[in-house]
Amino acid sequence: MAAARFPRTRPRAWWGRRVLLGSLLPLVTIAATGCGSAGPSDGGARAVAAPRAAGGAFTHPGVLVGQDQLTAARDHVARKEEPWLSAYRAMGRSKYAALDYTPKAYETVECPPDTRPGQGCVEEREDAIAAYTQALLWNMTRDRAHAEKAVEIMDAWSDKVKRHTEGNAGLQTAWAGSSWAKAAELMQYTYDGWPDGQELKFQRMLREVYLPVVRPGSADFNGNWDLVMADATMNIAVHLNDHAAFDQAVHHFRARVPAYFYLSSDGPLPVEPEGSGIDTPAKLRTYWFGQTTFKDGLAQETCRNFKHASYSLAATSHIAETAWHQGVDLYGEVKDRLRAALEFHSKYQLGATAPAWLCGGRVQRDMGPDTEIGLGHLRGRLKMDLPQTVRLTREERPEGTDDLFVAWETLTHATAA
Repeated sequence: MAAARFPRTRPRAWWGRRVLLGSLLPLVTIAATGCGSAGPSDGGARAVAAPRAAGGAFTHPGVLVGQDQLTAARDHVARKEEPWLSAYRAMGRSKYAALDYTPKAYETVECPPDTRPGQGCVEEREDAIAAYTQALLWNMTRDRAHAEKAVEIMDAWSDKVKRHTEGNAGLQTAWAGSSWAKAAELMQYTYDGWPDGQELKFQRMLREVYLPVVRPGSADFNGNWDLVMADATMNIAVHLNDHAAFDQAVHHFRARVPAYFYLSSDGPLPVEPEGSGIDTPAKLRTYWFGQTTFKDGLAQETCRNFKHASYSLAATSHIAETAWHQGVDLYGEVKDRLRAALEFHSKYQLGATAPAWLCGGRVQRDMGPDTEIGLGHLRGRLKMDLPQTVRLTREERPEGTDDLFVAWETLTHATAA
């Protein structure tokens, strides 16, 4: 079906085409001056979300990254401030930033859940991250070559992809869809050179190929699936101005986050995942990978490995951050739970000895670059104390990309050195 046409904001196209990516910092300095910034931006550091009336207009750009955060990132880099400067340089050195990056689109993306070879899985995720990277570089430098590359990558996929198949289709669609929506949001609302027909084709791709897969969630699977699917649903909903999908993502967040990260106020056992068949104490303990003792901050997949728990920390923070830009304070509903989860996993990721009650005394310390956004809100906006998360985040900076659905969040969301 044809995509609906939505109101849009076009910037004045007064930036000329600049030299190719080679000397990034001077371009940022020029861009920041051109934007007329008189001083440091707060980067969205207000402690209260601007309220949004039910059914009210969405704020754009407002998928994970808002205009104030883009301005703040440019300002920090132009002043050569850390950690933003190192984050910017790391992004510029990545393969995703290359102006000769070549997308490889597939009509059918096949992602088996086992050792069978897939088709297009890595390519799709990487192309989506490349489009987002190029969109960020366009906003940082105003070099139109990066805008053109972002559009080229997105057009390649909207011209071709039709479906996702095999057992990991839901997760794959969520990972890629989350990044596609971030890239499209930046390009639609900060760039005047994306032809209307191609924009509409990309919106139709999100609406018809991605949203129907991620919107229902995956209640019986491990919770990282459900949360990243809600992340993608919310991102796509905001970009498409789809109020029903946005509201469904909010509901999904409210149901799944308490069923994934434990707090003692939940009672002796974790909350049951809504809509699942995991509805007895025995099933819950099995679902939590054999864990029988539950303490504040423990995640459903902690005893699987920290990597999957970390994906869920990222997805939870992403959903709350995008909702924040839209005037819905989901952070306020889960701030104690999110703080406990960040502190719990950061402590053991930093090397604290796992007690016998925790996963039999053995944990797999493999967190990804997933702490910056949650820390930025809890500590940066709410001034909450998160010493373990602060220490881990500073050690991991600049947080780059996991090559799945997280990218460059020190640059866009760090609120303090």
